[in-house]
Amino acid sequence: MQIVISPAKTLDFKTPAITQLYSEAQFLDRSQLLIDNLAKKSLQEVATLMSLSDKLAALNVARFGSWQLPFTPDNAKPAVLAFKGDVYTGLDAETLSTADFNFAQQHLRILSGLYGLLKPLDLIQPYRLEMGTKLKLRSKENLYQFWGDSLTKSINQSFQPLTANDASPNVLVNLASNEYFKAVQVKQLDARLVTPIFKDQKNGNYKIISFFAKKARGMMVRYIIDNRITEVQKLKDFNYAGYSFSPEQSTANDWVFLRAEQL
Repeated sequence: MQIVISPAKTLDFKTPAITQLYSEAQFLDRSQLLIDNLAKKSLQEVATLMSLSDKLAALNVARFGSWQLPFTPDNAKPAVLAFKGDVYTGLDAETLSTADFNFAQQHLRILSGLYGLLKPLDLIQPYRLEMGTKLKLRSKENLYQFWGDSLTKSINQSFQPLTANDASPNVLVNLASNEYFKAVQVKQLDARLVTPIFKDQKNGNYKIISFFAKKARGMMVRYIIDNRITEVQKLKDFNYAGYSFSPEQSTANDWVFLRAEQL
């Protein structure tokens, strides 16, 4: 079983990493192509391309210019500790143990506009490049085309080879946003796809509330890590923060988790 999540716009490169463990991202050569392309653009071109204010555009122009290989713990940080935001609040990676990190390294992947696909401990440098950015490079019209084949193959390679004794197929648990998961070529996956959906009660009705849903995705990742879950059926027991599985609202591959209204 593998899990994919989205990255975050908010980054923390000031707080020292709580672990000395780290790894190298798989697609740094392709990331370098993107950096080389972006570094040639003016501040205004970056602002327009990425829909940023001049201040944020200037920050990212500086980031493109300061990109430097090789990545080391001195100039980069493990991805799961560098990303902040609602998903990562739910995941709370700062409290993971070494054993937790090792399990996550085997089962968790982070989709990224710049890095393609990251393991939790892969070193990254500060950046902002959303997967939906319409950046043209060579024959590719956008980042979905640029990354789709490579990251899908990488996800497939992350599954353990099935044997005759395996009772169930490989499973990819999609805890990413729609924007990022669109980069995955679903028809090419060598796995069943399961997408958890989190709904909160509001004025008597259950609906997806973005802030709560993002945090719940991170909490489910943490639940998987805490309980060393490798069989997807066990996700139905997820009960963090008051969520519970709803058989009535779920389908075979879209699993709905409900939570009563928060007072």
